[in-house]
Amino acid sequence: MRFGVSFQSHIGRSWKHAVLAEQMGYDHAWFIDSQLIASDVYACMTLAAEHTERIGLGTMITVVDTRIAPVIAHSIATINQMAPGRVVLGIGAGHTAWRAMGIPPATIAAFRHSVDVCRGLLRGESVEFRARGYANEIRFQDTEHGYINIHDPVPIYLAASHPRAQALAGELGDGVITISLLDPKALANNLGEVARGWETRGGKPADYAVATVGIACVTHPGEPIDSDRVKARVGPRIAVALHYAYEQRKAGREVPPFMDAFLTPAYRRYLDERWEEIHTTHSRFLHPGEDAFITADAIRAMSLTGLRDQVLERLHALEAAGLSDFAISPAWDHVADSVVEFGREIVQNYP
Repeated sequence: MRFGVSFQSHIGRSWKHAVLAEQMGYDHAWFIDSQLIASDVYACMTLAAEHTERIGLGTMITVVDTRIAPVIAHSIATINQMAPGRVVLGIGAGHTAWRAMGIPPATIAAFRHSVDVCRGLLRGESVEFRARGYANEIRFQDTEHGYINIHDPVPIYLAASHPRAQALAGELGDGVITISLLDPKALANNLGEVARGWETRGGKPADYAVATVGIACVTHPGEPIDSDRVKARVGPRIAVALHYAYEQRKAGREVPPFMDAFLTPAYRRYLDERWEEIHTTHSRFLHPGEDAFITADAIRAMSLTGLRDQVLERLHALEAAGLSDFAISPAWDHVADSVVEFGREIVQNYP
């Protein structure tokens, strides 16, 4: 199992958190891309590349069509020049990056095209790029003078929470990124969809990564699972997942049953009344009064929270079900202490 930390990109803080994660033994630092909410993801990764030596650096995720695919490929190849062989491109259709503008995420066709273009360019190939009614063959024009690095491979992980995207991740990706899939049976079911994509390439690649961005907190002996300390660390990220489920429900799309159970009528009314303000608090803190809906049952179902041995046991079960990478996703005010606590209790004690 490889461990990482995913945080909302902040130009003054994220590189320091990446340094701390490296010191605590994590394998990856992952940077979130959401242009109306956070700092620029690639600027933050540049600082992290400058200040770290070992830890992997990746987008989790960069977003289809908020940047055209050649710009995405160029940006990640530039980071790869600074941190050769340490870079991963995580890419997805988007959530807050599009929804905060009142626009739905990118289509599956746009997703496929972006991945095809990025992969081809990062391999040094000529690819067809389509935009604004044009379709032209393009390639990087100077790869030998230190502007970018495409000689060290850049793995591409696809974020996928629905069957078509999961199949696409299996077909095109070097890995798949899931959100808070913390139940081994649910993970196995999702990998069944990814396997449809593997079939198109002759089976699962040997080094295929299965990553989840998870919410986690190690409790103290005798501490309630819904203590104020625990809620402050896991509540904002649980709320983000439930906000996503709320959006899906409103659009008439299927919501995972383990999430839908916590979208009670009272919580939906609460979100209806405040939806325009909700994204302002994304990943940072709970909206006033929202903590009432982050119940002990929600914490158990939607986070990896418990005593050290309990968390380790659950991680072993997830690894047995196919998980290869687990990234904690701490709340805004608790990144550093979460990195240290999870690193000390879990990362450094995982066999």
